[in-house]
Amino acid sequence: MMELLKKHIHMNRRRGNVTSQMTLDDDFNVPDSMDDVEELIMENGEVKIDSVKNPGEKAEVSGKLEFRILYRRPGGELTALAGSIPFTETVHMPGLSENDYVQAGWELDDLNVSLINSRKLNVKALVTLNLRADEIRDMEAASDAKFDGEVEVLKKTLTVAAIAVRRRDTFRVREVLSIPGNNPDAETLLWQDMRLQDVETKPLDGKIHINGDLLVFAVYSAGGGQMPVQCFEETVPFSGDVELTESAEDMIPFITVKLVHRDLELQPDADGEMREIAVDAVMELDIRLYEEEEVELLSDLYALDREVIPETGTACFDTLAVRNQVRTKIQEKIQLTGRQRILQMCHADGDVKIDEVQIREDGIHMDGVLEVRLLYLTADDQAPVGAASEVLPFHLMAAADGLPQDAVYEIAPGISGLSAVMAGGDAVEVKAQITADVLVLTPVCVQTVAAVTEEPLDTEKLKEMPGIIGYVVKPGDTLWKIARMFHTSVERIMELNHLADSTIRSGDRSGRLVNSSKGTPSPLAIFQRIPKVGFPSPFSISASILLLTPLSFPSSSKLK
Repeated sequence: MMELLKKHIHMNRRRGNVTSQMTLDDDFNVPDSMDDVEELIMENGEVKIDSVKNPGEKAEVSGKLEFRILYRRPGGELTALAGSIPFTETVHMPGLSENDYVQAGWELDDLNVSLINSRKLNVKALVTLNLRADEIRDMEAASDAKFDGEVEVLKKTLTVAAIAVRRRDTFRVREVLSIPGNNPDAETLLWQDMRLQDVETKPLDGKIHINGDLLVFAVYSAGGGQMPVQCFEETVPFSGDVELTESAEDMIPFITVKLVHRDLELQPDADGEMREIAVDAVMELDIRLYEEEEVELLSDLYALDREVIPETGTACFDTLAVRNQVRTKIQEKIQLTGRQRILQMCHADGDVKIDEVQIREDGIHMDGVLEVRLLYLTADDQAPVGAASEVLPFHLMAAADGLPQDAVYEIAPGISGLSAVMAGGDAVEVKAQITADVLVLTPVCVQTVAAVTEEPLDTEKLKEMPGIIGYVVKPGDTLWKIARMFHTSVERIMELNHLADSTIRSGDRSGRLVNSSKGTPSPLAIFQRIPKVGFPSPFSISASILLLTPLSFPSSSKLK
């Protein structure tokens, strides 16, 4: 009786990608506790995804757009207003099942705030949702056969990228920063921003290590509103571990990190003066860890002492093609003509967007833009803070030869070293480094044995076969194919033909006789047929195979 031994490989299969745009539009009343709006200065926003549900072939995404508005009130002083627009969006995703893993990303394509009157604002936003569905399942394939008898097996070895960990977790940073001594005390936080820079993650045994910088920026009003608007900026380095039992140091990571909560709060120092800013930031880690594993798969088999009929199928696995971080530099001058006279560049931040990805002969090409926002102080007492934005294009390439068009890629863009300095007149020079973590998996499909059927040996058919066979090697032949055809073993053919390994080529020959007249090798192997004998029961039958190549030779040669 024969038993197939199965191998289970944990795979992450891409189910599909869907992009959906939605428009958010709402009116907001200025709270009674806040002053009238004289002029809108700037706004920003971000989308927070609260939940993603997938009941059947659709995904229900719930979340909110959080926005912040900086405006000038009558008298010239600045005030900030915050609000949110909740949403629930249903996106059709054919083939999606309840057990699939759905990840939702977003891009804020446009945010526009307009003034209806001094107590009412209109907020419009265009948001793109990027939904990706993955199916995590065990691929089952036969790796060997357990048997009691003479069975020949053919195996194929593959190096596959199995998914070892698929998890989300969080990492929190809390810090208290002090306003420099040469700056006045703070009265009100008007504007705040946090962003990540130079974040690195790596798997260790039992945990994920994370380190990087948190860039903190704030605009605040000082001392009773009599002092000018002040800017505060500081870099908070962080380092720590996220516990993860399944993690191992030799795993291949693809981990994305994004800020999901950011908060700044003014607080008094030990002397009771408002000179401290409490920082609270929460990062979400989307963790994928892969293991490269060599697996042996059973491709074919046959028996010498019985009839074994294999039922074959196709098994598909992922192999790691590219794991790399690529980067490019941006250095551009931006003209801020037509604005108030600029006293000082205060802050620069930006978002990286990948617009197009192409798989070409030499690798993966990525085209995108850096949307940079500039905040500056002006000489206008009525509008002391100004803002500008610019879109800067870039191109990235991750080198890899021969990638198939159906390769599955993951790209996590980032930015580091963003700066903006005055370059004379109304010109501002912007510098930044764009990075992208790239992971590419290519699918490989192989034939495997799915099941076997056993039948008694056809002894009459085997009795008709000669004991020794001469065979001409043809293009595409392997020793396995020849041995299977003539009901013998690869080892037996190698032994009879004095082969050092199982490699053969069309035109090869191994058996050689010496020409008696000239003492030179003859191009044909001549053999004597072994007489047939009766077969005992139980019995084992195998033919003796000599590999022959018919070559032309001089007519004067004689064989004896």
